[in-house]
Amino acid sequence: MEFLDLLNTCYRMVWPNGELQNLSMLYSPAWNGFVEGPTWGAWWIQNSYGPTYCGLPFFTEPYRTFLQNAQDLWFDQMGNGKRKGAHDWVAPDGCLCDAAAPGWVVYKQGDGNIAIHDWGVEFTAAGIVMQAELLLMSRDETAIRRYLPMLERCAEFVASRRDPENELFLAGPAGNLLAPSYAGHRRADGTYGMGYLTGLSVTYIAALDRLAELEKLAGRPVEAGRYAERSRRARLGLARVTTEEGYLIKSLDPDGVRHGVYGEPKHGYFEAVCNHDAVALRVVADEQARRIYAKMARIAGLRPHGVVITNYPSLDDMYTEPTGLWQFGTWVNGGHWTTCEARMILADFRMGGYAAARRAMEHILKFARMFRTDNPLVEFGNAVYQPQHPINCCYDTWGAPLGMLRGLFEYLYKADTLTLVPHIPPGISCLEQRFPVLWGSKRIYLDISGEGPVRSVLINGKPGGDHDGETVALRYDALPASAQVSILLGSGRPRRAVRGLAPPHDLRRTDADIAAALRELAGDEALAGKAAAAIDRVARFYDALRHAGLHETYAGSHAALILRYREAVLERLALRKAGRLPELPEASRRAADMSYVEAVQRLADGLDAWASRGGGSGASGQPDVYSLWQRSTK
Repeated sequence: MEFLDLLNTCYRMVWPNGELQNLSMLYSPAWNGFVEGPTWGAWWIQNSYGPTYCGLPFFTEPYRTFLQNAQDLWFDQMGNGKRKGAHDWVAPDGCLCDAAAPGWVVYKQGDGNIAIHDWGVEFTAAGIVMQAELLLMSRDETAIRRYLPMLERCAEFVASRRDPENELFLAGPAGNLLAPSYAGHRRADGTYGMGYLTGLSVTYIAALDRLAELEKLAGRPVEAGRYAERSRRARLGLARVTTEEGYLIKSLDPDGVRHGVYGEPKHGYFEAVCNHDAVALRVVADEQARRIYAKMARIAGLRPHGVVITNYPSLDDMYTEPTGLWQFGTWVNGGHWTTCEARMILADFRMGGYAAARRAMEHILKFARMFRTDNPLVEFGNAVYQPQHPINCCYDTWGAPLGMLRGLFEYLYKADTLTLVPHIPPGISCLEQRFPVLWGSKRIYLDISGEGPVRSVLINGKPGGDHDGETVALRYDALPASAQVSILLGSGRPRRAVRGLAPPHDLRRTDADIAAALRELAGDEALAGKAAAAIDRVARFYDALRHAGLHETYAGSHAALILRYREAVLERLALRKAGRLPELPEASRRAADMSYVEAVQRLADGLDAWASRGGGSGASGQPDVYSLWQRSTK
């Protein structure tokens, strides 16, 4: 039951609740989308990679629109050989970025000695993975027509770094995903050039695998075959950066010097990121995945506090000394990033390391319960990066709970099939997911019964799906719009699952209790009154949408998200009065309480801006949402 309770907590962190921060607190009305955090004001590829990949199967509206609008900041401003970004950098065609906001884009890693930095090559590969995965999940034909040409340009940019002699990929300083920890090749004269970056191969292979499937879905078999062949060749190249023990080194210099051979006198650290990514994203086959995971498990220094750090021991090949921000255990040299933990947890589940995944999530929860969802975590993952603020909130942190949720079944999206790979911790013989997994227009509710290999599969109570004892393959064209997929393991027997979560509250009404709760949380009559008025208007708008049959549109989901805060604020006050919330310093308590009021206001401001423009992304083609919004004022 403890593991199941932990999984329930992971899902609670996704939506408004009275105890823990949730994803909707990371919303910016400026672009109607997710933001890295209140102290950051933009959208990063590296930081979002883990939580986005892990969360995509569960991101119902409005989160799917929030995510796409955030990622549009990258794709709308991608390099084209002409556009100037920050620092007047003009990136090559197809190059994505480190981070972007409206009218602002940074095409290279923006911290460190930026004068020597390479373009964001591995950033670009990771951007392909996220956008292609989103499209494979959504199967939105209009979106595929829009983004597929962009993804192809991105793929060509990365392909320009391929060395046909060894099927590896060249990158210069800070061309890696967790930049700027990679310095490239240090030449004899002390300058830095390009080396063969293993992480770029790993992330690009993951991108190619998804791009090939997306081309199939778009009805382009020739292009699909081309990307599949590129993936095959790139996998052959991985042999050159694989040690005798089976794990991957960090990089290979053109002169043959290897970086990241654990235990060697020089460059003898273990690079965690490319290794856990290779396992998590199925870039390597099962046997090599087992060898990589076993090696990582033997290096206690990689998880000194239960969460993975970037490398162990310290890097000795950065382009600067390991002091200050670059000190071992602080930032990109041995610090902890929960975007990486997301992929580490996926690797844990794939390899049966459930205890390790649980320890990691429990460690992150210590920070979450104190409203300190900061990233990175310094002191090897044991302290926040921004202690000067009363509370912290960064998107990266949701990599851990979302990694736990995706790890259970992996969810391998392809052009026509969705493959489930059950990874159920020992001792759990009954599990129901009462929230939907998304696939095109289909909604899939999963439950398992029993322990052991897959014995049979039922879809809405009837035999269906293909299984081989370890995996379950669902075909899109054979799946009903709403599918209860029951997986029977070992001697498990069918049972009646309860589909859907109970509504947390009545979405149609508000009352004085909500206004009073907001006043108590805000400690400010004016702010509370503004938030209460916003909720009251949104409630009227949602009621009008229901009467018009539009409540399941994007507008309805955005409104419903705001209305979830009515229950959340009441729950928070009840928990406090019952003494069930952790004791926080007074400034932190006030900031934590205020974050609920501020989230309501931001979400309401965003809905107002979106509706006042007549609706935009996510409008579902409904022409009368604007008038309903206008009539919702008193």
